[in-house]
Amino acid sequence: MNILITGGAGFIGSVLVPDLLSDGHKVTVIDNFMYGQSSLAGVCFNNNLEIINGDIRDQRIISDNLKKVDIIIPLAALVGAPLCSKDPVGAQTINHDAIMMMLKERSGSQPIIMPTTNSAYGSGGHNNFCTEESPLNPISKYAIDKVEVEKALMEMENVISFRLATVFGMSPRMRLDLLVNDFTYRAFKDRFVVLFESSFKRNYIHVRDISSVFRHAIENFSNMKNQIFNVGLSSANLSKFELCEKIKEQIKDFVFIDEKFKEDPDQRNYIVSNDKIESTGYMPQVTIEEGISELIKGFKMLRNNYHGNV
Repeated sequence: MNILITGGAGFIGSVLVPDLLSDGHKVTVIDNFMYGQSSLAGVCFNNNLEIINGDIRDQRIISDNLKKVDIIIPLAALVGAPLCSKDPVGAQTINHDAIMMMLKERSGSQPIIMPTTNSAYGSGGHNNFCTEESPLNPISKYAIDKVEVEKALMEMENVISFRLATVFGMSPRMRLDLLVNDFTYRAFKDRFVVLFESSFKRNYIHVRDISSVFRHAIENFSNMKNQIFNVGLSSANLSKFELCEKIKEQIKDFVFIDEKFKEDPDQRNYIVSNDKIESTGYMPQVTIEEGISELIKGFKMLRNNYHGNV
């Protein structure tokens, strides 16, 4: 396959692109390298990789490259509520407008596998159990734009939407602002963290399992097309307090304090069902415990100077 990946040098793309190349695909990456990353340096030798240093808001770049590919995976985005709040214009033009332009430019016969977000479920009560049929209640600018894009996507043919859980794990383009990565780094470096609304739950998934689910979708596209799938680790619907307990199992002197009198600006709180994607034969492989162990190992060689989105 000839596969176009926007944002292919980002946190997910830097894992996915080498995997797709190892599968024998040809991959075109469009990325503006806004973080100065060289995360694809290890696969530049591969003749099946083409890199375009450009902006996905440039209609000419998108139009020219869509014509020569079989599958589209749009990963480029300003990811997360804090970054989108900091740069609302960038969030609007990259996360919404550029994707809408791409949907109009693509041929209806071209498969597109779109990452959206299960943060679209928003905040609910203690037993807020969510399936793909549950009402959406996006809170942040990031989630609101993703919901609008998904709605437009699902009005088309030959599409898949993956509502991704909160991702964790090591990547050549590392991020420390993701919750598991953040808490584990704080535990590793500072040995403490203060929790706000520690009972709030969310779902998690390892970055390598995200790569696996995209590859699974490519191989099984005809059976999965025109559907929405939650993608998360079913054993990892965890509250922030429970996540810290998992981290403390491996960093024994880690202390976490439950602050009762302050609200978390991120009000997401939900338990997510991943039964639908699992029914297609896909099953995540990396547990939260294995991910924490991997992060601890990786943090022995990282400093938190630029490994984030904010």
